[in-house]
Amino acid sequence: MNKSLDHIGVAVRDLEESISFYTDILGADLIDRYRSEAKGVESEIAVMEVNGNRTELLSPTNNTTSPIARFIKQKGKGVHHIAYRVRDLDKALQELELKGIRVMKETLRVNKHGRRLIYLNPADTGGAIIEYCDYPNQ
Repeated sequence: MNKSLDHIGVAVRDLEESISFYTDILGADLIDRYRSEAKGVESEIAVMEVNGNRTELLSPTNNTTSPIARFIKQKGKGVHHIAYRVRDLDKALQELELKGIRVMKETLRVNKHGRRLIYLNPADTGGAIIEYCDYPNQ
């Protein structure tokens, strides 16, 4: 199945400072900013775009349960995940299963932009956090 880079997720401690860096230094546009309190997300997200390429800045809103807070505590701020867009998430998941790659089923969700997403199990990806996503309504 064909894949393309959808976005890179970056864990940050200070969202305002990070937005300023992306806009003032990198020339990015702030496309959207929203807060997600969904279990397993619990973060404020700023979607930045530079020449059509997106980066999501992820700042934890709950330092006890947010996976972003846990990531920063363990590894520090920086690249959290890479998201690949697929044409059909269900078919892509079937292909992964045939190849013995597990997904974290509890992460399957649809975000406010209609992006359906799931994370692959880092134990099967060499430790990298990889998201697969599709946009079924586009």
